[in-house]
Amino acid sequence: MPHFCVIAHDRPEPGRAERRQGSRRPHFERMKPAVERGAVLFAGSMLGEDGAMATSVLIVDFPDRAALDAWLAEEPYLRDGVWGQVEVKPMFVAVDGKGITPAWLDLMRKVPPA
Repeated sequence: MPHFCVIAHDRPEPGRAERRQGSRRPHFERMKPAVERGAVLFAGSMLGEDGAMATSVLIVDFPDRAALDAWLAEEPYLRDGVWGQVEVKPMFVAVDGKGITPAWLDLMRKVPPA
């Protein structure tokens, strides 16, 4: 399945930390099944200059962009106004938590020897 990188920037208005905190439990509850089925490979937050969480980053594995968009549409951080701008980019994953991916090995087989 295709991999995507999701970069979701928190809305910059005052109260950002409180909005994030208020939606955290529903966000985790929504995320857990996706993690368990292998759809979320990596997730975390980039920190702002003040050290607070400011941008979420996810590496996900979905059948296609439409399936990812449908999943994101139900995300509590988006629904509750934690996230503002959300960028989604297709991604080639060369190394994951298990090591070098089969996709990377296939790609390397196609590279002529030096």
